[in-house]
Amino acid sequence: MSFLRRRSPASPAGPDFDVLAMDPEDWPGNLGAGLLPAPDGSCQGVFLRYDLFGGRGPAMIIGNLPDGSPARDIEEGEVPFEVAQLLAALEMDEPVTVTGTEDCPVMHDGNLLIVRRITCTEGRIACVQFDRSDGVLVTIASWDRPITDDLYQLLKPLPAELFQQR
Repeated sequence: MSFLRRRSPASPAGPDFDVLAMDPEDWPGNLGAGLLPAPDGSCQGVFLRYDLFGGRGPAMIIGNLPDGSPARDIEEGEVPFEVAQLLAALEMDEPVTVTGTEDCPVMHDGNLLIVRRITCTEGRIACVQFDRSDGVLVTIASWDRPITDDLYQLLKPLPAELFQQR
């Protein structure tokens, strides 16, 4: 998977946590990924961009941000990092803010997740977040399609080898 290869020594070697996402082989569209490097070269997060629109923009971004990741530090009313990435990829520059959140219980692999549904001023954005037991914050942001409970059944840890230098 060439899009995950390290480009330079300043890039992180890969996350030290399991990335919870949809397996690239299960997704019919284009897939891209990005690693968030810290100055010391450690990985401060991973986000995967799923594109069903044939190169016209992503349908969904799934982010995994560990404890301490600066991308988790947002001001009240500010959209999550993944929503900002989605808007940038869609070349939307009008301001979008968070207008509310709601906690909902969802089952995933026999475990109960408390999912925060985030409402934004842009109604075509659907966004949810949940915390994993290892402290990683998972955020799913989608464009022009709802996030249903069925989606959580597609989420699974991706093999660490996907994120190592080849």
